[in-house]
Amino acid sequence: MASLRCSIRDKTTGAPLDAKVHVLSSLGTFVSPSGAILKIGSGVPFFYAQGGFEVELPVGHADVIVERGTEFVPSRSTVRIPTEGMVELEVALCRWTNLPDAGWYPGNTHLHYDEKETRPDERLAFDAEVEDYNVTVISVLQRGQLPYASNQYSPGVFHELTTSHHVVDVGEESRHNSSPWSIGYGHVMFINIRNLVEPVSRGHLASNLDPDYPPLCWACDEAREQDGVVIWCHNGRGMEAPVAAVLGKLDAFNLFDPLWADLEYTIYYQLLNAGIRLPASTGTDWFVCSSNRVYVGTESEFSYQGWLDGMKAGSTFITNGPSLMLEVDGRPVGAVLTPGKPQRLGCRVSWESHYPATLAELIVNGQVAARMDIPAPGKRGAWDVDISVEHDSWVAARLWGDARNSFDHAIYAHTSPVYVETGRTHPIRSQSAHLLIQSLDRSLDWINTRGRYASDGQRNAVSELFLEARAKYAELV
Repeated sequence: MASLRCSIRDKTTGAPLDAKVHVLSSLGTFVSPSGAILKIGSGVPFFYAQGGFEVELPVGHADVIVERGTEFVPSRSTVRIPTEGMVELEVALCRWTNLPDAGWYPGNTHLHYDEKETRPDERLAFDAEVEDYNVTVISVLQRGQLPYASNQYSPGVFHELTTSHHVVDVGEESRHNSSPWSIGYGHVMFINIRNLVEPVSRGHLASNLDPDYPPLCWACDEAREQDGVVIWCHNGRGMEAPVAAVLGKLDAFNLFDPLWADLEYTIYYQLLNAGIRLPASTGTDWFVCSSNRVYVGTESEFSYQGWLDGMKAGSTFITNGPSLMLEVDGRPVGAVLTPGKPQRLGCRVSWESHYPATLAELIVNGQVAARMDIPAPGKRGAWDVDISVEHDSWVAARLWGDARNSFDHAIYAHTSPVYVETGRTHPIRSQSAHLLIQSLDRSLDWINTRGRYASDGQRNAVSELFLEARAKYAELV
């Protein structure tokens, strides 16, 4: 056996870098240092390294992959290992892009560690660095009495892990399931809060005896009273998503969260079609089990408050790698255009990606208005297209790729919308509102026939909340 000793640094600055590393021996086995923190999730196995590592390897050729975040080019090396001695390897990682330099800062708004995690402090410090986030939000949650490792933290900024360029925040996932594995009202994230909003869970998630009460909207109000930011998660699953959206309880909406769930936009597009403005966000849910991140654009140097304000303003795109920008009539995502009459608008979609992109799409009111097959190599480009806008509309861009990252996930990106006001209501608003009313009617039937409450007063309060939302959508029909 011989040893491989590797140093990892930034090619531009020469500074040591934390990274994740895959070492494959000549025998085809994954090798990691004793006691190393291992990546969790699908795809290629990795261990975390702090500026470098040392491992013992059998004679032959070993493959070494070093990755950091999504903005650095992965390093791939093949090293010849002798029968004994020491082999030195220097890895210099370089960026293929630097979005923070352009005012776009990545974050993960949805992260937990489960009851099996024995080193949460170390993992949290590594996750934030290795994934190259500016914002990492780890959240308290409850399912029965399971002692989730992330629940040891109290809400608020984790100052021990926070620097001028990176914030670790402890938030909360407030939840309700109508049965052990069936989402009832849904799940919603609170970030930038000072105190827990109780109860953290209700219904089956708390215990088999707890009532389906109180509703999540009331918890959203309490989070807002603390200047918290409220983000619906899990692709809008849950009966209360259309309620919270139309009653103005939400600041953003998590998509592809987590990536192993159904990859769908249905409820998000329906809400946008109904005239509800919601920025796109995303996270990784359990551990860092994907490369998902939300980029938030700000007009000044990074600060957590500026990042939160940019998210609420809709200056976001979500991605597991590529950068994706959209301008409509020269205005960026989150903007509201008020031409006041139908007209033709010029759109520019631009992208940059380490892994080749193959398809760009322009989405108008939930439908693909135009698409472009991206020619090889597909790593950067811009696309100009004109659209006719006859009614109030929203416009967003999507990007897809056939390549897969080290989690074995196909690459994607999606922008928040640009909104266009013409003074003419689109017929799709009524159609979407009608579909959401049908959803609320099914929810009201569940509340009145299956929901478990401690009193008729509780049942009536939840029913009245859903009826209030129903009335809002009925105005649109």
